[in-house]
Amino acid sequence: METKSTCSYCGVGCGVIIEHDATRITGVRGDPEHPANFGRLCTKGNTLHLTVTPQALAQRLTHPQLRRDKAALREQVGWDTALDHAADRFAQVIAEHGADSVAFYISGQLLTEDYYVFNKLAKGLIGTNNVDTNSRLCMSSAVAGYKATLGADAPPCAYEDIDHADCLLIAGSNTAWAHPVLFRRIEDARKARPAMKLIVVDPRRTDTAEAADLHLAILPGTDIALYNAMLHVLLWEDLCDLDFIGAHTEGFATLKALVRDYTPTMAADICGIKAEDIVTAARWFGQAPTALSLYCQGLNQSSHGTDNNAAIIHLHLATGKIGKPGCGPFSLTGQPNAMGGREVGGMANLLSAHRDLANPEHRAEVARLWGVPEVPAKPGLTAVELFEAVQRGEIKALWIACTNPAQSLPDLTRVHEALARCPFVVLQEVSPHTDTAAFADLLLPAAGWGEKEGTVTNSERRISRVRAAVAPPGEARADWRIAVDFAQRLESRIRPDATTLFPYATAESVFNEHRASTVGRDLDIGGLSYAVLDGKGPQQWPMCAGASAGTPRLYADGVFPSTNGRAIFKAVNHRPTSEATDARLPLHLNSGRLRDQWHGMSRTGVVPRLFAHAPEPVLEMNARDMERRGLVNGDLVRVKGKRGALVLRAAASSRLRPAQTYLPMHWGARFMSGLGVNALMPAVTDPVSHQPELKHAAVQVERFATDWQLVALRRDEWASRGGLHATLQPWLARFDHATLTLSGRESTVVVLRAWGGAGSALPTADLLAELSAAIGLDRPDVLAFNDARRGIAKRALIEDDCLIGALLCNETRATDWLMDLIARGGSTQELRKWLFAPCAAPPTASPARGRIVCNCFDVAESEILADFASGLDLAAVQTKRKCGTSCGSCRTELHRLQGQGASKTQMDPIVKTESCRV
Repeated sequence: METKSTCSYCGVGCGVIIEHDATRITGVRGDPEHPANFGRLCTKGNTLHLTVTPQALAQRLTHPQLRRDKAALREQVGWDTALDHAADRFAQVIAEHGADSVAFYISGQLLTEDYYVFNKLAKGLIGTNNVDTNSRLCMSSAVAGYKATLGADAPPCAYEDIDHADCLLIAGSNTAWAHPVLFRRIEDARKARPAMKLIVVDPRRTDTAEAADLHLAILPGTDIALYNAMLHVLLWEDLCDLDFIGAHTEGFATLKALVRDYTPTMAADICGIKAEDIVTAARWFGQAPTALSLYCQGLNQSSHGTDNNAAIIHLHLATGKIGKPGCGPFSLTGQPNAMGGREVGGMANLLSAHRDLANPEHRAEVARLWGVPEVPAKPGLTAVELFEAVQRGEIKALWIACTNPAQSLPDLTRVHEALARCPFVVLQEVSPHTDTAAFADLLLPAAGWGEKEGTVTNSERRISRVRAAVAPPGEARADWRIAVDFAQRLESRIRPDATTLFPYATAESVFNEHRASTVGRDLDIGGLSYAVLDGKGPQQWPMCAGASAGTPRLYADGVFPSTNGRAIFKAVNHRPTSEATDARLPLHLNSGRLRDQWHGMSRTGVVPRLFAHAPEPVLEMNARDMERRGLVNGDLVRVKGKRGALVLRAAASSRLRPAQTYLPMHWGARFMSGLGVNALMPAVTDPVSHQPELKHAAVQVERFATDWQLVALRRDEWASRGGLHATLQPWLARFDHATLTLSGRESTVVVLRAWGGAGSALPTADLLAELSAAIGLDRPDVLAFNDARRGIAKRALIEDDCLIGALLCNETRATDWLMDLIARGGSTQELRKWLFAPCAAPPTASPARGRIVCNCFDVAESEILADFASGLDLAAVQTKRKCGTSCGSCRTELHRLQGQGASKTQMDPIVKTESCRV
């Protein structure tokens, strides 16, 4: 059987076809009819079905769990008990402390219908605007930037504009990794139109930057200086459209006077790039008949993110390149439904259908729609503010849905303190193992991908249907249903004699009320329904009643949704990052995505093959910075900032300029010692959007000396007990540093690596015995080797001639090939005598395969380099291996490896290839 739905990762909004037997999802492929992707999927989308395998489902939250006391363990309870308890607690808190003593923190991964109910629950029933979302962390500066310049939060472009752009400016986005399907479309457009220019603005030389005609590797936080200087050049060289400016904008004279000082030379000094490159970028943008900009977190996650957005939008307004095919400022969303949440007003300062909370008329309109006396005027607490209020004890009851603030917010130590202090925390989730779950007093099991009905809106304003293929596991429920069931119980306690505000029986009934709220607004979808979406497919808003299709492009008439119909130039000045480097903290720390992982990895983190491209947490550094500190690839380092420190391995990277470091955002406390990169990030926010500066901190890096290392490898056969990975998580805290990851493809291998710091004692026999028991290596048939004098201990377990587990203490050179052997399940007949040998590859077997470049076809970097060294060109390698011919996410890396030939990659600090010498 097949069911059409939507991918649940990035904001591209790819259509998928779910293959299933009505009880179990068995496969997934791209929907060739969906206009967002035309059948293409990235590595994450291609493996969606692997997040709901029987083994993965065994790690799901399937029943409500409640603890009535902070010191108690949670116990399984029924839904009635769980929701009645939650309603009692919320009602009591509201009665004793007021409506603003409760809060909701929700997610851009919820469906639009889910979002709508939560928003109405908080603002309509309870009477608090304390409902915010993790979209605050990724998209609120884009929202504020659009509103400040164009008058409304409405991305004016469509994906098809990529096909028509003569100049494409990508800023603060590694599109090749963060939005791979969209990057494939960019590649197609460049192939079809070779004269098209690609400019990429990014401090790092990412895969996206490598593909560019011009890479502007600006210093962190200098975006405004760059775009002001480009506008300076556009003015100086008469590349502005003065007629458009005069007829359709305001405020240009003030900005013109300001950017007069932003000469290319001045901006080059600020940005750390060549003045002539700024001139080239401006000329390409200004002289091109059409110009499109794509931008994401590099602009948004800044203490001046709103102004960053405004500065890039100015380039389009100044040249009149907006509202036309191939033109416009296009903010890319990072989550599958960040747009939908904005549409229903699911943030602390918004109301339904792009209404403003500060507008009394808008509040009155929503109150009439909902049938309540009023909507509160007091602004709610935004994400960072909310958790600061929790820490101060002002929030007594907190409901978190579909997000992991204990990993994703900045200054995580304070966030953990806040969650621990909150009297009552509800977490509505698919996984009981997230960082936030440890703080929950009530866990509520939610339906996940492939299990629920509703709609989502992607980056180009296109609304798609999400359809359930199978029922959720256990007692899990759809998010909107959980919110409605709770709301009905709560209203019986706080407004017992009133008609229910939540009469919804289906997700469609929620959508219909949302649709009614949009009529007459800029996002009017009066002509849209589930039936239309089912019959005509996904549609872009606005789609008013009577329209036959949605609207692909906005502002073609030059009329903008501001008070006077004009777009607005906003005088914005360069400001530095909130945290400057100095002699004590001399390095910039940046963060971002990995190619094959998603957010906090609560879903991708159960799919072992998605670890193959980036197997463990690694801090990337410039080679000269490593040399100055006496570091080599693979060394452990301590990264110290103003708010704390992390320990992890370091790798030299040619992608970073001196004094810059990079650590991916995904690795949290489930996978490594410490809380992750956001423990180092400041809780400083943009004054308008309230989005935190998650892209930059000042740090120092120093060697972390170690005396010993331990590695435990085990094929995961613990599905019935929630998985071995979850079982071993407490072990991360028992070592000076440790990581806990997955390996394998068809089978799952759990990999625990641990280090003892300088001067630490070797693991005791009791600890090794305890760990052996935890991974099932305490059986009598386990092979064992002990060298007490050198503190070496090794264990191996073989079943049916296959190695299924190993433990190596204080001599670990065989780790990689043993891990490969366990993962592929090969015969150990010729290898048994080498299992405990101190070598990285036995004489009778090939070296460990190392990092996987092509996840679709399981092609390793070592294999690709060997093919190039043998004389094959890229086309021949792709014919032989098929790498880069499916999702295409590895294409840029293939070109890079072709240039390297037989040399080793600069970013592989782990693999050692020496063989045994006997």
